[in-house]
Amino acid sequence: MGSATEYNRRDIFKRAAAITVLAAGSGSLLAACAGGSGSSDSKKAGEYNLKDAKNPFGVDPKAGLEAFIFDGGYGKDYLAAFAAIYSKTYPDAKVNQQADKDITGKLQPRFNAGSPPDVIDDSGNKQIKLDVLVKDKSLVDLAPLLDAPYIDDPSKKVRDVLMPGTIESGTIDGKVYNLSYAYTMWGLWYSGKLFKDNGWTVPKTWAEFITVCEQAKAKGIAPLAHQGKYPYYINVAILDMIAKQGGLDLMARIDKLDPTAWDDPAVKTAVEAFFQVVEKDFLLPGTNGMTHTESQTAWNQYKAVFIPSGSWLENEQLTSTPADFEMTFLPMPSLPGDKLPFEAIRAGSGEPFVVPTKAKNVAGGLEFLRMMLTKEASGKFAQAANSLTCLKDGVGPEVQLKPGTKSTVVALKAAGANVFNFQYPNTASKFDEDLQNASGELLAKRITPAEWIKRAKESATKNKTA
Repeated sequence: MGSATEYNRRDIFKRAAAITVLAAGSGSLLAACAGGSGSSDSKKAGEYNLKDAKNPFGVDPKAGLEAFIFDGGYGKDYLAAFAAIYSKTYPDAKVNQQADKDITGKLQPRFNAGSPPDVIDDSGNKQIKLDVLVKDKSLVDLAPLLDAPYIDDPSKKVRDVLMPGTIESGTIDGKVYNLSYAYTMWGLWYSGKLFKDNGWTVPKTWAEFITVCEQAKAKGIAPLAHQGKYPYYINVAILDMIAKQGGLDLMARIDKLDPTAWDDPAVKTAVEAFFQVVEKDFLLPGTNGMTHTESQTAWNQYKAVFIPSGSWLENEQLTSTPADFEMTFLPMPSLPGDKLPFEAIRAGSGEPFVVPTKAKNVAGGLEFLRMMLTKEASGKFAQAANSLTCLKDGVGPEVQLKPGTKSTVVALKAAGANVFNFQYPNTASKFDEDLQNASGELLAKRITPAEWIKRAKESATKNKTA
């Protein structure tokens, strides 16, 4: 997110818009370390009074609450705003606020000991994988939250006010285990100033994209930078091209780890087209070995024209972005024969917030999430993190958005119903990791598009039967 720096929100991602190097060959290790037998003293869904608009989960007004968030691209300032909202309703409850980049390092031992925080933003490169936590029965089913009254309008349920795809982003094995809070858009980004200064036309087709790249290269500007140490970023570009070329049915097959999906001609067309950036030497020198910060800072310095990322990018780069940079979002350009239009974008909820089954204050954790979905909280997040949330119309006119975030609002309106997202990063983390590793090799020109596709198919086969 993702939500989120070099991490999944993202995703992300899951920013996500989320996608880790920790899980390499260590699924069983993470499963063992996630901890918890799945038992819990918390109330079951049927024991909540969901008709009580003021306190549907039966929160003890004096019980303390611990909120732990990933300190990534969205920062941590918004947590204080959320805690203040909770404290207004429960002034006698002490809210313990914590933020860190290393979710696994900080929280894995606590899951193992049966004492996790009450609500967690489980994101980042060092997140504890959601599918691992679900398998271990360590997360609360959020169905009661979805069916609880919406605070701003109790005549509605929470599920009624969520952006499309939010529930799906949090669904694993048929149940919703996370509230993906930040509504993220993924695609390419460019400087409006750089385009104006050079008289370039913003590309809508892949042929136009290649033309701009050639024009930039002729002026000594690298066409494309990417966060090479975290190849899920470049997978946004590659997989979006596959999605647009092959359509939603092909996406669904990829998410289900259907090995035959990789035999679809759309895959070959998209991957070979994208590989032109390698063959034509369009990559920023050294970008294959760069972190997110290094590549994005070089991009801010006008050393590259385009960079792939999620919409957390603007907030993440506040200190590096020139005032007149005009950060702007661009959907992946179209290939001939695409089943989805140019305006179609990968978008969805990232930054997965979860409530552990072993939390001391499960009811408080659920209520904290419900309060996050008010207009007040959504607006404060947008102001602090420069991002939209999963609440429909969650940002009012009083919130002043920066150029990049404004451009995502424009793009989202232009996309209309043509919004898509992949689910495999949350549901098949090992397959996702294999795909990232293959893309790292592809961008380094150590494998060909055909070999990339072969690796994807082999991993889908292996992980589907695992």
